[in-house]
Amino acid sequence: MIYTVTFNPSLDYIVSMNNFKMGMTNRTSAEQMLPGGKGINVSIVLHNLGIPNTALGFTAGFTGKEIERKIEEIGLSADFIRIENGFSRINVKLKDYDGTEINGMGPEISRDAMGQLFRKLDRLKKGDALILAGSIPNSLPDTIYRDIMDRLKNRGVLFVVDAAGKLLLNVLKYRPFLIKPNIHELEEIFHVSISGREETVPYAKKLQELGAVNVLVSLAGQGAVLADGQHNVHSLPAPKGTLINAVGAGDSMVAGFMAGWTEKKDYGYAFRMGLSAGSASAFSELLAAKEETERIFASLECV
Repeated sequence: MIYTVTFNPSLDYIVSMNNFKMGMTNRTSAEQMLPGGKGINVSIVLHNLGIPNTALGFTAGFTGKEIERKIEEIGLSADFIRIENGFSRINVKLKDYDGTEINGMGPEISRDAMGQLFRKLDRLKKGDALILAGSIPNSLPDTIYRDIMDRLKNRGVLFVVDAAGKLLLNVLKYRPFLIKPNIHELEEIFHVSISGREETVPYAKKLQELGAVNVLVSLAGQGAVLADGQHNVHSLPAPKGTLINAVGAGDSMVAGFMAGWTEKKDYGYAFRMGLSAGSASAFSELLAAKEETERIFASLECV
C-alpha cells in the first residue's frame, strides 16, 4: 500500500482575473475550490490512475472539515488527524499569473497530534511506500521527515520525499527511494544556475552520491530528467500541449512515477508515466486523469 503524508493540507482557491492590478479591487472571472497540499495531490492522482493509497495528515477547523468532505467526494481513502485549535490553511492561487500565490500558515501541530501520526505510521510494513510531500507548519522542526524515516528505517518501507531545502537534505542519508526536486530547488541546493536538461544531470547525480536512489528533476516546459537506481539517465522534453493549470503538476509527476513503478518495477516506464501524469495535470483544469495520462504516454513512445 502507498501512503502519503500532508502536514499542511489546504483548500486551494484557484482564481482567474482579467487584467489584475495591484492596489485595486479585482474581480474573478473564474474560480475553483479544491483540496490541496502536495501529499493530497499525489494521492488524488494515484487514485485517478487506479493505484490504491491512503492519505494521512492533519486537518483543523471549518476548512479542515471541507477538505475532508471534498476528499470523500472524490472517493479517496484518507485517515486524517483532527486538530482542535486553529484551522487548515487556504491557499490563493492566481491562475493567470503562473507561480503567483498566497499560502496560509496552517494550524499548530501538538506533540500529542504527532504521537497519533507516529502510531499510524508504525503500522507500515515491508513493501509499503510512504510519500512525504510539501511544506510543514512552523510548529514542527525541519528534521521531521528525517525523524519519520529514522523511526521506520528497518521496516523495508520505500520512502519518497518531495520537499525543498533542509527538509530534503536532512533525509538523504536514509537513502530515499525517490526524491523530486524541481530545477529551481536544485539551483538553490547547489547555489548554481542551471540551463536545460543536460546541465541538470551532474547535480542529480550529486544527490545520488549523497544518498538518494532515484532523483527525478522536473524542469517545467523543458521536460524532466531521471538519474535512476541502476546508474542510468533518462531525459525527455516536455510533451506538446497548452498550459492550463500548473498547480499540482510536480505532485502529479511523483504520482505518475510511483504508479508506473508499482505496475512494472521498471525505471524507464516509471519515468515516462511521471512525465505523462505531470503534463496531463498541466494541460487540464483538474489533476491528471487516467485517459489524458495514457494519451500523453502513448505520444512519448514515439519520441
